[in-house]
Amino acid sequence: MTFSITARCPATGMLGVAVSTKLLCVGALCPFARAGVGAISTQSFVNPYLGIQGLALLAAGMDAAATCERLAAGDEGRALRQFAVVDRNGRAAAYSGADCVGWYGHRTGEGYAVAGNMLVGEPTIVEMARAFEATRDGVFAERLVGALAEGQAAGGDKRGRQSAALLVVDREDYPLIDLRVDDHPEPVAELRRLWGLYREGLAPIMGMLPSKEFPAGRFDLAEIRQHLPSDA
Repeated sequence: MTFSITARCPATGMLGVAVSTKLLCVGALCPFARAGVGAISTQSFVNPYLGIQGLALLAAGMDAAATCERLAAGDEGRALRQFAVVDRNGRAAAYSGADCVGWYGHRTGEGYAVAGNMLVGEPTIVEMARAFEATRDGVFAERLVGALAEGQAAGGDKRGRQSAALLVVDREDYPLIDLRVDDHPEPVAELRRLWGLYREGLAPIMGMLPSKEFPAGRFDLAEIRQHLPSDA
């Protein structure tokens, strides 16, 4: 019921997931990521605990392949599950249960995994992988959104379109990017529009927020006041 890309940026160490489906609010259930730990997309009769438990295993030092095996072994509904795991070092693994519906499958590459089920066909994940690999020098979030867009253009979910999400973590305990399109006739296109707005308007603000390195944040209060409306 979903197609996704889960990945790590080799240049920055960022981790993230881009995902879309014909189901409401995919961003609330499928993408999971923790800075310095890993990223997981859980889908196909989704089990959110696979994301929660998978991040705990990765944080404990387990690699992507071992985490994938442990998650599958511990889930009695494994035949209907699909999930992808990328660890802090960019190692990728994925699992697609034998009873997933419609066309389903996954691919892994250097630093990423693409997966989908109930799809129009295999070209969805093929094009996602191609697009991600073809943009190695690009901005990580743009690469994720671009790959998702290519997957949609190649067919996507055979039932239609409804929601999409982009989750990216960098170094902080809060997400760097958390964009969600919960209900839209063209969710991937709308996600790309929101990413453009984020890049132009919110990205500079994110750089000012309190961080582990700068607990009070980084900003020039005098400069900010120059842009505030006058009380007069």
